[in-house]
Amino acid sequence: MTDTARLFVAVDLPDGVRAMLAAWARRYVGDRDDLRIVPAEALHLTLAFLGDRPVACIDELGTALSECAEGPVPLGVGAPLWLAPRRPHVLTVAVQDPAGALAALHRAVEAALTDTVGYVPDARAFRPHVTVARVRRGARVRPWELPAPDAARFRAVAVGLYRSRLGAGGAQYEVLARVALPRPG
Repeated sequence: MTDTARLFVAVDLPDGVRAMLAAWARRYVGDRDDLRIVPAEALHLTLAFLGDRPVACIDELGTALSECAEGPVPLGVGAPLWLAPRRPHVLTVAVQDPAGALAALHRAVEAALTDTVGYVPDARAFRPHVTVARVRRGARVRPWELPAPDAARFRAVAVGLYRSRLGAGGAQYEVLARVALPRPG
């Protein structure tokens, strides 16, 4: 049996933005038994979920990521967003991409992953967001209106290749490769 890892590529957020989003989630949904707050240190913006891949391809993926990561990537905090709207499984906060730099990075990452490991991009339109809470297994949440987090403009810090390990207390993320944004010249 081949050793595999559950992998994804994500944009890292500045510490202050992660702290602000985590505090917002705790304030507005932290007392609910049907939702599990994502800890500040685990907040990220997923660009591509690769699923289980051979561990042997990790170095190659890191190299491909370094070749497509450009910067700077100016972003903004948007409105709360329940996904999926009819029967949500996560509470997210939308991420604004005023210059289109995030969309360009997303396309470049998908192309690099396709060329490197035969990644098949998601057919759904890219909807940048940060998951701040997850619906607990077996719970059903009816979405409700929430106030928006504080408006904030920021620049993406880095893009990374992550390994996700699922456990009873939620997913644990391990950084396997990271490329600074903007990439040093």
